[in-house]
Amino acid sequence: MKTQFEQMMNGLNDVEAFLAGEQEGFKAHVPQEVDVKAIRNRLGMTQARFSNTFGFSLDAIKHWEGGRRSPEAPARTLLTVIDKNPAAVLTALNPAAFAAAVGSSKPTTVRVRVGRKRQTSSGAKRKTHSTEGGKRTAR
Repeated sequence: MKTQFEQMMNGLNDVEAFLAGEQEGFKAHVPQEVDVKAIRNRLGMTQARFSNTFGFSLDAIKHWEGGRRSPEAPARTLLTVIDKNPAAVLTALNPAAFAAAVGSSKPTTVRVRVGRKRQTSSGAKRKTHSTEGGKRTAR
């Protein structure tokens, strides 16, 4: 296995070859491990808010942080970008906010899925009851 220094030097050699026209394109290297809890804590978010903000399921975040599962490569890529530049991800996921910030008059449609518990008209939370097959229904 290569040391971190050797990996960095290989990467620099690839950049030099690309700039010299000896090599086309590049290969992205996705980290093998990502500390989801550290990223979330740096952003000062709860698991639920992190889930809603970046589009991950709450269960996935709980499993990743609990060590029961590891994020797949695409999720690790997104988590890495969130760690390095969360504003870029937020801008990409919420173009309406970006358009408003830059003063664009072009209409933008944004669909946001927010997971909230349903409430009755009196404001009390609904109780859920188990049915056959393990599904839950609100009453």
